[in-house]
Amino acid sequence: MSSDLPSQPSRRSALKCLAFGGAGTLYVLAGGVFTPMDLALAASTEDKSAISGVPLFLQISDSHIGFNKEANPDVAGTLKQTIDYVNAMPVKPALAIHTGDITHLSRPEEFDLASQLLSGLSITELHTVPGEHDVTDGPQGEYFKRFGQQSDNRGYYSFDHSGVHFIALVNVLHFTPNALGSLGEDQLAWLEKDLKGRSASTPIVVFTHMPMWTLYAPWGWGTGDAGQAMDYLKRFGSVTVINGHIHQIVSKVEGNITFHSARSTAYPIPTAGNGPGPMPLTVPRDQLPKMLGVTSIRILRHPLAAKLSDTTLA
Repeated sequence: MSSDLPSQPSRRSALKCLAFGGAGTLYVLAGGVFTPMDLALAASTEDKSAISGVPLFLQISDSHIGFNKEANPDVAGTLKQTIDYVNAMPVKPALAIHTGDITHLSRPEEFDLASQLLSGLSITELHTVPGEHDVTDGPQGEYFKRFGQQSDNRGYYSFDHSGVHFIALVNVLHFTPNALGSLGEDQLAWLEKDLKGRSASTPIVVFTHMPMWTLYAPWGWGTGDAGQAMDYLKRFGSVTVINGHIHQIVSKVEGNITFHSARSTAYPIPTAGNGPGPMPLTVPRDQLPKMLGVTSIRILRHPLAAKLSDTTLA
């Protein structure tokens, strides 16, 4: 890892998790349930009728602009490829969400380049949350100068779109002793107030950087106080929780809550527990396209179940 990463043990451990290559995940709202689906399907004119007439939103994650090591020396190029692919879709997403690690070291020039690239999206509404790589300069740094207005510089906020209540949560400013992410008392109190009085039939989408369940504690893949947040959400009939950070597709369903960890636009890392840690994984250059791709996930309404399939960029 670079020597100019933060020195705090918890954050340093979390920063080991870099990026898993991918083009993004598209979600369809149908019957009150968000269905992640293949971007290749969304980009196909033949399948346009399958998704027309319902709101769509796009998730992009872990772009790591500024990284230039062997695993992917051109992360700006793979982000641009993703954006060009999205712009070619005949059905445009209503909004885009970036679930963190926009940059690699929070440097102004990295945010400048990322903003320039993301401005090329033919989507007028972009929402973000920070990853740990976006806040190496602290809670008043470059990320908040550029993306803090909507949240009053707290990082967490909510908004409504097409009958859906979206909630952005921040779990990368404070870490537990074992390097899990943390929401903190103030954010949890805000979340409880934000949800109070809302109809249980309102579809909820939560987006954050680190997983909201403990996926693999030895690598810090989880949020230590996520259980309290889930208690506030469990009364709602449709809850979708999306994140980045682990940079590979992992999904699970707990009752009415669907969790989905997305790929990134940068490069692969090992699966949980394989290798010395969540470090960049270098593969032969001709194999890299097979590790960059999109994943389609259909969430069935009755009974609630997930069906996953993967499409690479190869």
